[in-house]
Amino acid sequence: MAGGVEFHGLAQLNAAIEGLATALNTATRKATATASHMLEREIKQQLATSSHQRGTPTPSSPGEPPSLVSGTLRRSITVDGPHPLGLGRFESQIGPTAVYGRIQELGGVTGRSDATVLPARPYVQPAFEKLARSGALAAAYQAAWRAVLAH
Repeated sequence: MAGGVEFHGLAQLNAAIEGLATALNTATRKATATASHMLEREIKQQLATSSHQRGTPTPSSPGEPPSLVSGTLRRSITVDGPHPLGLGRFESQIGPTAVYGRIQELGGVTGRSDATVLPARPYVQPAFEKLARSGALAAAYQAAWRAVLAH
């Protein structure tokens, strides 16, 4: 008897292992979706830490998330996935679809003749780091796997 399951031969053992692998794969996909949406929410929270009227200077300092003006950048944060990469492996892409999302995150040169230098105002990386440090991302996977293994 192993883990509450009794085996009567190699065929039954193989079937049990295949069933467990399938269940863990499904749990991993669900955990990836959960973690992805947690990150989406946290990124959107990062983008709501300060705001200002259109045409006025931003109150956010370089290195802080960009201030909310129209809400376009925040609304553009989406989750694409999870997509399978193989048994037990999934990926999601979480981030902005707004054209200017990348330069806000990383900083860079823009404008006519590259005359304007925008400092980085990261909002994706800090959101990820906050969730990773808190253990929330790992907990999503642990809970999903624990539910499968407890049966």
